[in-house]
Amino acid sequence: MIEHVNSLKELKEATKEGRVLVDFFATWCGPCKMIAPILEELDKDENFDVKIVKVDVDEASDAAMAYSVQAIPTLIFFENGEAKETKLGFMRKEQIIDFVK
Repeated sequence: MIEHVNSLKELKEATKEGRVLVDFFATWCGPCKMIAPILEELDKDENFDVKIVKVDVDEASDAAMAYSVQAIPTLIFFENGEAKETKLGFMRKEQIIDFVK
């Protein structure tokens, strides 16, 4: 199940263990609305072994600032609490899968 966090503290807790894909988004963002169903599909795929966390930049501006999010959607891949890689903009399902390999 996709986890929604509302602060930097919650984000640090959610990403501290394992492989985590964080989606920084806003409810008013068109490309964010396009990527949401893809993330939901991946979340239900038992072969996709990455936890998905969503951060609304309007509600958790501290988290967005901490990771220098200046455009949305921004996807950041974490491994055991460490941000490994960042991608900006819409991504297709195959691109997301490749991103977290």
